[in-house]
Amino acid sequence: MVNTVFETFSDQSAVPRRIEDDKGKAWFVPDYATAEALIRRGANSKRVAVGELGSLEEWQAALEKCGPEDPILPPHSYKFDVRSLLVLPTYNEAENLENMVTAIHTWLDCDLLIVDDNSPDGSGDIADRLANADPRINVMHRPGKEGLGKAYIAGYGWGLDQGYELLFQMDCDFSHPPWDLPRMAHAAKSADLVIGSRYVPGGRTDGWVFRRRMLSKGANLYTKFWLGFGIQDWTAGFRCYHADLLRRIQLDQVSASGYSFQVEMAYRSKRKRARIQEVPIRFSDREEGISKMSGGIAAEAIRLVPAMRFKRITRD
Repeated sequence: MVNTVFETFSDQSAVPRRIEDDKGKAWFVPDYATAEALIRRGANSKRVAVGELGSLEEWQAALEKCGPEDPILPPHSYKFDVRSLLVLPTYNEAENLENMVTAIHTWLDCDLLIVDDNSPDGSGDIADRLANADPRINVMHRPGKEGLGKAYIAGYGWGLDQGYELLFQMDCDFSHPPWDLPRMAHAAKSADLVIGSRYVPGGRTDGWVFRRRMLSKGANLYTKFWLGFGIQDWTAGFRCYHADLLRRIQLDQVSASGYSFQVEMAYRSKRKRARIQEVPIRFSDREEGISKMSGGIAAEAIRLVPAMRFKRITRD
């Protein structure tokens, strides 16, 4: 029988030391501090209902409509008290784009900038259609595929020019859970950079073969060797930056364009003495489409990470 009743905790002190089995379970907590304690101890964030997004009665009605392993849809999307923009790069994401945009706005009330690199599958046309129907959605068309880093830099530059104060980034393939966006936004109240991390307590990867898991962990260990141990998930692509930090980073000086872009941005943030917070996420393999990872991207990272160590990046 499916459990359609929440287990409730009044505050962090009531949270058990470890959630051993979260299958089919659901939890209701009053605030994000208690939610973070629960998730770090093993609860699945998609099944944690937070009182700041709705009452217990509203959440209970939502719980009864979903399956035992589905994310519980919130009564209201999280509205941040500053102007926020989510930059969403796309290249051949036609199978995911519309569903991802819907999911983002289910969880977070924000503006979107879709940065499309002239996708052959028509992702750019889908983006235009979505933008015509929703004033919160903007589209940037670029002439061709130039790398993930350049797409983000172009998107950040546009967002800074438009006066946004908080800028999110995530992949369009559902590997980054959209239900964790409110947690990221809440953490940003006390951090300059928030990283959705696979490698802090409560974080993990789902659906990865052993080789890919070891490749990811090895990349992070390699980065820690060269750049330090202050960050657990250097290569994570699920992030939230404050605009002031992006200005201090000096985006025009960022050289990496592949996945090592994430490493360089984190390193520059660290050198600028940014307040960095990692929140645990469960990273899942993409639901639709083809992975963008390639041997060239890995080679770029091997070459550029040691070079970053010796760059002249001034501290603030």
